[in-house]
Amino acid sequence: MSYVKLTTESDLPAEGEAKEFEIEGKTICVANVGGTITAMDNVCLHMGGPLGQGYIEGNKLVCPWHGWEYDPKTGQLEDDPKTKLAVYPIKIENGDVMVEV
Repeated sequence: MSYVKLTTESDLPAEGEAKEFEIEGKTICVANVGGTITAMDNVCLHMGGPLGQGYIEGNKLVCPWHGWEYDPKTGQLEDDPKTKLAVYPIKIENGDVMVEV
């Protein structure tokens, strides 16, 4: 596994927002919760909603389609902690945002 450049630091979502990024044929949801940048699968486990188009409420990412809530740090579904999305390690190097997919 190796880190791949996802975007630049200046293109990251603002605090309290989420954004979608394409990498290696996948769409990754990058969220900024209280200044912490996280990366996870962009597809809601309910009906496939685009999580990167959702919003942050407290420390949860809310799917824009039906309101399913996830913890962006762990990928866990709020109502069922055993259910989770893939979370990807992310780091910032020299202004580049690198993610391990």
